Amino acid sequence: MNDMKKGKKIGVLLVNLGTPDSPKVGDVRKYLNEFLTDGRVIDYPWLPRQVLVRGIITPFRASNSAKSYQEIWEEKGSPLKFISEELTEKVQVALDSIPSSNPEEAVEYVVELAMRYQSPNIDEKLEKLRKERVAQYIILPLFPQYASASTGSVHQKVMSIVSKWQSIPPITMIHGYHDDPAFIHAFAEIGKNYQPEKYDHILFSFHGVPERHLRKADECNHCLKTPNCCDHLTDKNQFCYGAQCVGTAQALAKKLAIPADNYTICYQSRLGKEPWMQPYTSEVLEELAHKGIKRILVFCPAFVADCLETIFEISVEYQEEFEDAGGEKVQLVESLNAHPLWVEALKGMILRHTH
Repeated sequence: MNDMKKGKKIGVLLVNLGTPDSPKVGDVRKYLNEFLTDGRVIDYPWLPRQVLVRGIITPFRASNSAKSYQEIWEEKGSPLKFISEELTEKVQVALDSIPSSNPEEAVEYVVELAMRYQSPNIDEKLEKLRKERVAQYIILPLFPQYASASTGSVHQKVMSIVSKWQSIPPITMIHGYHDDPAFIHAFAEIGKNYQPEKYDHILFSFHGVPERHLRKADECNHCLKTPNCCDHLTDKNQFCYGAQCVGTAQALAKKLAIPADNYTICYQSRLGKEPWMQPYTSEVLEELAHKGIKRILVFCPAFVADCLETIFEISVEYQEEFEDAGGEKVQLVESLNAHPLWVEALKGMILRHTH
């Protein structure tokens, strides 16, 4: 009976952005070089991009970034990494717990974690899944809203790797889930713990991208033509990062019963002097402080694991800026991390994409 037909294996690759191997300047420089020379992140021609990043940005940025990483680094390492590892383990357990009455129809899931930049890298994890002889690959970037510089970069990397394989297997690439009901529910449940109604104002702060990126992705001459071009998803802007961010914020506000005039959608983490998505979170905080707003609650729904941009940028840098402008408290709503509702949301996505 040893040759009895058994169920198939499905490989699931969760992919997050990445993090330096340590908060030392050398490791941060290595990470920034890999991250910022990605042509989907800084979309200049190859040679000018290399000169800009390796010759200008990284030499000046690595030291300051290393200091910021040192502020959030824990004994277990980078929060982004160990949180993502914990999430991966819990998703594996959740999928293993699915009952099956027929061994021949059972599905075994093999869940792995990779980072787009640094380690563990996508190449080695895809190779590990290949050695497991999985029948289908599900690529699940941990970015709810699609952007060329995040999800697009992951998809391109995966395609580049498997294109060199003699036999290209069935691959499902999850595009985004900005309005997935389970994703919204999980974030809203965490937010409820902070009683949003007790704050003077709510911010939905997303990671920004250059306006140039939005225009390049626009095939309908729609992007940034009107002030409210992102307010509603249509066939013209269905793949627009900005429109998806707005969609996420609107869904969360509705779920939490936050009135439209009591929240602002804004964008953080800009780099350089060219126009990025606006309004900028730092400027919104200053304006609110000048209006007498004292207590602000901040959701960061572009990040599903707490990291430098949430733990340090929001809770430390923006807190200081807000106080300097006359405000009192910037309260971060922690991200989904490895929350049970988020694990269930990912489990549901994986099951829906299993062939």
